[in-house]
Amino acid sequence: MTDESTIGPFDGNPLRPILHVRGIDTNRKPKLMTEPKSPLDTNELARLSALVSEYESKLADAATLVARVRHEINNPLAALLGQAQLLLREDLSERSRKRAETIESQAKRIEEIVAELREIQLPAAEVNRQT
Repeated sequence: MTDESTIGPFDGNPLRPILHVRGIDTNRKPKLMTEPKSPLDTNELARLSALVSEYESKLADAATLVARVRHEINNPLAALLGQAQLLLREDLSERSRKRAETIESQAKRIEEIVAELREIQLPAAEVNRQT
């Protein structure tokens, strides 16, 4: 596993979601591999810092999009799942029951996929709260 203290000359925030998912402590700030030796190195550090800020902004936008997509999928999905479960309480032919069970199982599958989006979304949102 990679030691996050040697990531590079920036604070590691663009990698924080990846590190978080892999269980690496993201609260510890990485150390610089080397101190800037000349103005060129300082300029490069400034450029990289700007790049980090840009990517943090993009990660925040992606996290917001994921949250909106989850919300937009969850609402009709809950209605679909509820209706399928109500239908299964009724006296149905074997063919209709199998169809209602398929609807229910596939709705639960979508529900699990949407829950996984939450796991992807949260680390990026945590990055924004920490900066």
